[in-house]
Amino acid sequence: MGEVVVRAARADEWVEAGVLTVAAYHADRYVDSHTGGYADELADATARAREAELLVAVDVADTLLGTVTIARPGSPYAEVSRDGELEFRMLAVRPEARGRGVGEALVRAVVARAREAGARRVVMSSAETMTTAHRLYRRLGFRRFPERDWNPVPELRLVAYAFALELD
Repeated sequence: MGEVVVRAARADEWVEAGVLTVAAYHADRYVDSHTGGYADELADATARAREAELLVAVDVADTLLGTVTIARPGSPYAEVSRDGELEFRMLAVRPEARGRGVGEALVRAVVARAREAGARRVVMSSAETMTTAHRLYRRLGFRRFPERDWNPVPELRLVAYAFALELD
C-alpha cells in the first residue's frame, strides 16, 4: 500500500490535479463527460490553486493520488461556509488509488488546516448520490448539517456536512 503524503500542490501539478479530479468524478458518473459543464470547473485546478488552496495526496514516488480544494468563506470557491469556518470541495481520488486511505488522508489534512487557521468548523456539501464519500465523512466525525443543504441547479440536491473543531 505505501505511504500517502498530503501537501500543497505545486504549479507543475495543477493541470494533472484537474485531470485527476475529472477522471474521479467521471468514473463515478458524477459528470457525463471529461469536458463541458461542471467537468470544466473540475478540470481547472489552476484557478482553484490561485483562488483557494489546492492540496494533493502523493505516494513515495510523488505520484498524484488525490486532491482537494480548501476555500475560505466569501472566496470564489466557497459555497456553504460562513465566518469562522473552512470549506472543502472537489475531493477526488484517482480511481486506481482507491482503498488506500487517500480520501481519508485528504480530509484529515483539511481538518488539520482548519485547526491551524483557527476555524471553529469544517463544512462541505456533496451530491446526495455520493454515498461512499458520505460514509467516509461520518466515520471521520462529520455530521449532517441539513440547514445548509441546497440546490445549485433544480435537478441537483447537495447535502451539507460539518465537523466541529474543539479549540484549546
